[in-house]
This record gives sequence, structure tokens and C-alpha cells, in this order.
Amino acid sequence: MEKKPTLKTIAQLSGLAIPTVSRALGGASDISDKTKVRVRRIADEIGYIPNRAGVRLRTGRTNVVSLVLSTDYDIMNLTAWLISSVAGGLRDTPFHLVVTPDFPDDDLLKPIKYIVETGSADAIIINRIQPEDPRVAYLMEQKFPFVTHGRTIWADKHAYFDYDNSAFGRNALNALAGRGRERILLIAPPAAQNYSLEMIEGVREAAEKRDVILEVAKDVTSDSHRDEIQAFISDRLQSCVAFDGIISGSANSTMSAIAGLEAVGCEVAKDIDVFSKETVSFLSLFRPGILVEHEDVAKAGTFLARAAVHAARHPELPPLQYLDVPTVKILP
Repeated sequence: MEKKPTLKTIAQLSGLAIPTVSRALGGASDISDKTKVRVRRIADEIGYIPNRAGVRLRTGRTNVVSLVLSTDYDIMNLTAWLISSVAGGLRDTPFHLVVTPDFPDDDLLKPIKYIVETGSADAIIINRIQPEDPRVAYLMEQKFPFVTHGRTIWADKHAYFDYDNSAFGRNALNALAGRGRERILLIAPPAAQNYSLEMIEGVREAAEKRDVILEVAKDVTSDSHRDEIQAFISDRLQSCVAFDGIISGSANSTMSAIAGLEAVGCEVAKDIDVFSKETVSFLSLFRPGILVEHEDVAKAGTFLARAAVHAARHPELPPLQYLDVPTVKILP
């Protein structure tokens, strides 16, 4: 049986010492990028696979980043995009991605405590962030490396990547007001999540300045079932108090809202303008009249991966943080 390649094999082929090879594969900061690339190339060419149990015994590290994701059904496949981009961000590092399920009917802290208490990862990535997220409070208390997709009230103290939903809200309201719309309905994300509060704040701020009537939907959110959103929009348009513009926090809720307005004979961009956020560029194909701003999930995943590795390797350094401000590109 052919022997598996080892660190010694790479050392012999590269002319480097075994400790140097090991540190290069581990991404040590005192090893040059040129040497890291060279060692990694040789390792890939000979099919070297590290013994993860051995690595953990020697270093205390798992070389694993755990992405904790809700098991909620995701019609727009945002979950797949996030997993793919985080995995891509870890591609040229010794770290591997493990996805840990977060069941909506379970304790929010359960998967987090499992990872921390078992030491099954070196860093954690979490999303659907609450303003005073108990997971973040716990991880900061435990001094366990982590990064959030979204911000908490303690954002100055931890790593995060966030999309500026306040700016999105202002852009959306201003775009609709600029088209002469005077009564706007906002279908916001669930109120428990921080980005919902930011989006509502941005829309309200712009509505006050533009002297536009704003209503934040109370009976549905951008995460509601499509039938609920469709029925809500149809019922409202058939009532005495209607609206001429809709701001939607997700592509899913946008399509549901359009189904509702079309069910009562209204037309997008003619009777009612719709402004939506999307992560996958397709809404303009669904209905060309929809106004959209794009949230770059690939950028988010890549940064989250880099921030997680940084948090795991350099807990003594300031955390990596990034706020992605949307550009004002109104389509069509």
C-alpha cells in the first residue's frame, strides 16, 4: 500500500525544515506569503491531507470555522450563497467550514454552547442578529472567537459584517418619493432582528424629510409566508386606505406583494411602485418595473471568513469590522 504523504514528504520536496512546513500550512504570520504558497502548492500536488486529530493534539486548534444557520426554508437560497462564499473565503487557508444547524423551535444558545463546550471549532459565524443578542453576550463572556453577519448594540467590541439597512431605507423612500409616490407601505423584516430596526429608522427618517405618509406593516413581515403577504396586500388595496408605493425587505416578500396587487388589477410601476432589496439579481426579470438595490452576499461571506480566521488566530488584536453601504443604483 502506498504511504500517505506527510509533513516530512513536503519538507523533502521543498528543502524546508518540517517545523517550517507545518507553520506555513498553518498560516503562521512569521512565514512569508511566497513560502506559504509554495508549500501549499506542493501539498496539493502530492495530495497531502493533515491528520486533524494530530493537529488538535499538537496545537489545541481544530482548524474549523462553524457557520451557524437557521433551518428555516429559504426560497431565495440565500443560505446556499452564504455557505458558498464563506467556504470560498476559507479556500486558501488551513481552515475548513462546518455548518451547524439552528432549529427555530430550539434554544437559541444551544448550538453555540455545544461548539464552545466541546471545542469543536476555532471560531463561529452567526447571522439573524438581535440588538442584544444572547449568543453574542455569551461568546464575549466566554472570550470565544466569533463574527456576526449583522450588528448588535455591542458592535464596537466584536467582529462583524453588516449591510447598511438604514441607508437602504432612505434610498428606497427617496426613490419612491422622487417618482411622486405619497403613501408608502413598508414590509419590514421581523422586529426582533436588528436590521429591521435599522431599515425602519432609515425609511422613517426619509419620510419625515419628504413629507410622505409611511405605514409599517404590522400583520406581516418580509419573512411571512407568501400567502399571508399576498392576502394582506390584496385586502389593503380593496379597503378605503390604500398606498401607491411599497418598500420590501426581501425578494420573497416582494414577489408575494406583487401577486397581491396584481390579484386586484393593479400594475407595478404604473399604479404602484415597488422598491426591494435582493441578494440574487433576478427581480428585474420577474417584473421589469421593480426598483431594486443589491445586497452582496458574496462580499459578506468572504469577509466573514477572513474575520473568523483573524479572530481565531489573533484574539489579542482589534476585531475586523465592515459596514457595506449600498450605492444608489436604481433599476430600471
